[in-house]
Amino acid sequence: MEWYVYLAHFFAGVFLANGIPHLVHGISGFPFQSPFASPPAEGLSSPIVNVLWGFANIVAGYVLLAGLGPFVFALSFDALAVGLGALTISVSLAWHFARVHAKHAAKLPLIPKDRREGT
Repeated sequence: MEWYVYLAHFFAGVFLANGIPHLVHGISGFPFQSPFASPPAEGLSSPIVNVLWGFANIVAGYVLLAGLGPFVFALSFDALAVGLGALTISVSLAWHFARVHAKHAAKLPLIPKDRREGT
C-alpha cells in the first residue's frame, strides 16, 4: 500500500477521536470548547454546534478511512495508523484542555468545586 494511505488512516484516527467528545457533550446538552467559540478552542460553544462539529469530524474520519485504499479491521499497519492518530490527538487535546480548565476553572460548570485548582 502507498504511504499516503497510511497517512490518511492516521488522520482518520485523529478526526474520529476528535469527534467523540463533541458528540458526547452536544448530545448530553452541555456546552464544550470548539474552534468556533470565542476565543477558539477555549470558549464554550453550544450543544448544537458541538453535535454538528462532532458529526463533521466523524464524516471526515470515515471518508479518510474508507475512501483511500482498503482498510483492514485486524492487527495491521492500517489499524496501527488509525490508533496512533487517535492517541496523538487524544493526548494533545488532554494536555491542552487541562491547561484551559485550570486557567478558567471558576467559569466552567463541569468541574466540581473540590477538584478546582486553588480551592
